[in-house]
Amino acid sequence: MTQPTASDLHHRTVTFIGGGNMASALIGGLRRQGMAASRIRVAEPFDEARARLLAQHGVAAAPAADAALLGGCDLVVWAVKPQTFREVALASAAMAPGALHLSVAAGIRSDSIAAWLGSERIVRAMPNTPALVGQGMTGLFARPAVTADDRSLVDQMIAPTGQALWLEAESQLDAVTALSGSGPAYVFYFIEAMVQAGTALGLSAAQAQQLAVGTFTGAATLAGQSDEPPTVLRERVTSKGGTTYAALTALENAGVKAAFVEAMEAAHRRAGELGDEFGRG
Repeated sequence: MTQPTASDLHHRTVTFIGGGNMASALIGGLRRQGMAASRIRVAEPFDEARARLLAQHGVAAAPAADAALLGGCDLVVWAVKPQTFREVALASAAMAPGALHLSVAAGIRSDSIAAWLGSERIVRAMPNTPALVGQGMTGLFARPAVTADDRSLVDQMIAPTGQALWLEAESQLDAVTALSGSGPAYVFYFIEAMVQAGTALGLSAAQAQQLAVGTFTGAATLAGQSDEPPTVLRERVTSKGGTTYAALTALENAGVKAAFVEAMEAAHRRAGELGDEFGRG
């Protein structure tokens, strides 16, 4: 089989093992790039998820992976739960011997994936849910056998979902998981708190949510476009003795920053535990 090239992604055949939210985001990106639905194959056990893929993307999914689904495909995207990866990979390994493999399963290390699949052409990805609206952040790591054209193929797949960051050390993916993989939940958590506070202060829930979401969106855009670090941007809106100073002082006194750092450390530890727990054998 010829190696995939950077110029013809939409002429390749891609098989997804798992058809949940992250797979749907990637499939949507492929379809927007012009890939025919017939070139996208999906194995998804749940009826509701299969129906959603057909309705949203025009892609018909099968209940399970088999030789017809995997045979002759150029890229296999592993979008399965960590606890089911090993079983499905061992059962499918011989069906796609020439494919590039892209895993979006949290915590499962590439050594385990390579052993299960009998392949060294493996890229690990840690995306996040804003990929569903084209605003995702994905960390990527490639094993040495992955070629430049393979990387370009992965880049083309990830591009419609947002930004990508290639990492040199696989161990950094656990940090990516803690920071950006789990990160949207942190933002939603803070938005929840802001909405709760806003309604307690006399705003309607709709008003509070609009203000909270708009503030996060605007601040994130400003931070992304500014050459200055977040500390400087924060200091510019924090006049001593003012309202922002009062709020941040309350947060510091409550230990919010330290708790937030501890929370990400917990996520980092759990990412490593997933690899230990489900990556054996």
